[in-house]
Amino acid sequence: MIGAALAALVVGVILKDVPVLATGGGFLTLLVLLAFLGGRRGAGRDAPPARRTALARIEDLRATGGETADVPVTFRLTVAPEPEDERPAYRVKISQSINLVDIPAYRPRGIAVVEYHPEKPWDVRIVTRPTPEWSRRAEEAEIDSAPESTLVRDPDGGSGAWCLLVLVGLLAGAALVVLSFRGELFASGDTGESAAKEPSSSSASRTFSTSTTVSGPSSSLLSFGRMRVTAMELEARVDSAYVTSLRIEDHRMAVRGDSARPLAETVHLPSLPYELFPGLVREARATLGVRDAESWRIDVTPGGGAGVGPRVRVTVSGTEGTAHLDADVTGRITDRRAVGETG
Repeated sequence: MIGAALAALVVGVILKDVPVLATGGGFLTLLVLLAFLGGRRGAGRDAPPARRTALARIEDLRATGGETADVPVTFRLTVAPEPEDERPAYRVKISQSINLVDIPAYRPRGIAVVEYHPEKPWDVRIVTRPTPEWSRRAEEAEIDSAPESTLVRDPDGGSGAWCLLVLVGLLAGAALVVLSFRGELFASGDTGESAAKEPSSSSASRTFSTSTTVSGPSSSLLSFGRMRVTAMELEARVDSAYVTSLRIEDHRMAVRGDSARPLAETVHLPSLPYELFPGLVREARATLGVRDAESWRIDVTPGGGAGVGPRVRVTVSGTEGTAHLDADVTGRITDRRAVGETG
């Protein structure tokens, strides 16, 4: 029923059907209210049983981890209830956090003071600070190990089947509602799909260009990481990672693109080695005969075919003239044109 109510809410929103939406919401509210009232009545009717104190023999213990002062420890115990409980000794497995300082006090075949519920014998907790009387009794007591067959378990511990049943019920209720409205839902989905395809076909030949100018304390695009961040901003602005040209200057970056161009004739912005570009600029300034480079520019263009990476050209200009060097997408220099050289 919960699955059906939730599915009715979703279907009502999708179809904008007010009666279906109101029915699902009202039914879900009613179920939550009934569950709340049932829980209140159950809590008032079932008073928790009083805990009792007893001694227990530590059969085995193992720390299961922890990085704080309280370490989770798994204990195997033989609990010896008091004679008035008229219950024989039994085994139980529990997990409890013990302070790191107190762990040496618990050892195999040692005696510990515990608390348990007579009606829930698996609910056992070790008393870490027992009274002086119980501490004395623990020091003097000798308890024999109970047979392994007396091991008690929490009947609610294996809740995997119950969780699976709940999941199947939720899915079955949701499927029932969705199938009841499958005609309207599928018709609505087809309409939306066809409408979504129209603008994509009309934008198949979209061309775009944009640029940005950086400013601030580290405004130069040669600053570490600044090129990549700026390129990603331009990618988000044009809504495309593939461009036909990229130009980078000291304070400006610009891209151009055409969405009709094949991918082999474009540049993929995220894959460019922006971290290598400042080194190429320094190389061009130092080795191409331009002693006082007044400006520099990086032009990245497609490689011209499948399997050919983008071409990177670094151009520097100064009083001596203009020079450039070419590199591939890995940053390897493939050609130089110093000041005064032709060709």
